[in-house]
Amino acid sequence: MAYSIEEIFETVKMTVYHNFDIRATTLGINLKDCVDSDLGKFKKNVYERITRYGKLLNKEADKLENKYGIPIINKRVSVTPVSLITETLDRKGLLEIALTLDKAAKDAGIDFIGGYGALVQKGMTKSDERLIESLPEVLSKTERVCCFVNLASNTAGMNMDAVIKMGEVIKETSKSTKNGVGCARLVVFANAPEDNPFMAGAFHGIGEPDFSLNIGISGPGVVRSVVEKNKDCNLTELSEVIKRTTFKITRAGELIGRELAKNMGVPFGIVDISLASTTEVGDSVADILEAMGLERVGAHGSTAAVALLIDAVKKGGAMASGNVGGLSGTFIPITEDSGMSKAVKEGALSLDKLEALTAVCSVGLDMFLVPGDIPAETISAIIADELAIGVVNNKTTGVRMIPVPGKKPGDWVKFGGLLGEGPVMAYNKFSSKDFIKRGGRLPSPITSMRN
Repeated sequence: MAYSIEEIFETVKMTVYHNFDIRATTLGINLKDCVDSDLGKFKKNVYERITRYGKLLNKEADKLENKYGIPIINKRVSVTPVSLITETLDRKGLLEIALTLDKAAKDAGIDFIGGYGALVQKGMTKSDERLIESLPEVLSKTERVCCFVNLASNTAGMNMDAVIKMGEVIKETSKSTKNGVGCARLVVFANAPEDNPFMAGAFHGIGEPDFSLNIGISGPGVVRSVVEKNKDCNLTELSEVIKRTTFKITRAGELIGRELAKNMGVPFGIVDISLASTTEVGDSVADILEAMGLERVGAHGSTAAVALLIDAVKKGGAMASGNVGGLSGTFIPITEDSGMSKAVKEGALSLDKLEALTAVCSVGLDMFLVPGDIPAETISAIIADELAIGVVNNKTTGVRMIPVPGKKPGDWVKFGGLLGEGPVMAYNKFSSKDFIKRGGRLPSPITSMRN
């Protein structure tokens, strides 16, 4: 499909005035054929493949950024879930692979590398257990390695034994890194997509080819500007405005993605049309919702507003491209979105209301802070609640939470950079311990029986 002069001018305007960018270019890389019985050769194979293609990604992305003038913010790599290629390794060997991934990403100039994780929605192998137990050490000894664990799916239900383990792992990771910041590189999922370009949950799925170039676009500022210009239209008309805007954003993103993949000589994967906030002024999803008419995010009506936004974004993206994938929805992080942080600080947005919003968004509980004294079983209970929403509704949900040692509700924590800053949120102090410790597997819903 050809791109008109008008579309090109509109894209330039979105870029210059409303923070439109390609938020993430993520190259998925298969590492299964890098495995060798000699750990030294295994590490060498992994390092050489990642650095070779990581440097190529950087080089070609920079060329396109200069050619089109659209910022390409993050260059990233995702790899085969590490538990699948480390079946024969012990805890020490796992750490060596993690350090190899970290060094390869650094030497290639890659921001983050995802895929250190496991898929355990139905049960855990010994390899999975070793990897999960290694997470606190890996996150404390690396800078760029991102970790994921898929704990649930709509067809398998939820692995509560693994949920219990992850509560303990998150608690330990919090203690082993400053202000618990290591937890920002760890996410747990229900229905994790295999082609997600966004960190910390990106991995190169087993159904993917050797390489796959996935693009994550983002335009909260663009959507906010059109919502602000249409203050008098009804919600039906507002949905159409957002849908048309997302169509334009997606078209621009796919143009960049396809050309980048072609120049690299790898297959083009998907465009993820998620609205991803940053700490920059005017680049907030909360601002979009408040431009719709909410005094502050968290007010009654917020869930309906998010539902309208998500629906319009998905329809606009699907209309623009046959390769929409990944998460494709709206991120509602706390620390990475200044509007969300402000809403929590002012008492408009609680943890319970944030969970309600995730029932209609496409990401989940993201980048929120809790006091460091939170019990591990309460962390597990928060995870179980959120992932249950994903299982029952056949959607992706995730949890990326940061217990901050020594902090209490209302304290303000600054991480800096992309991770932003925000207030520590209160959690329900009534215990879930006896429920969580039952373990087992939460059965899949009746809706999973589709054959």
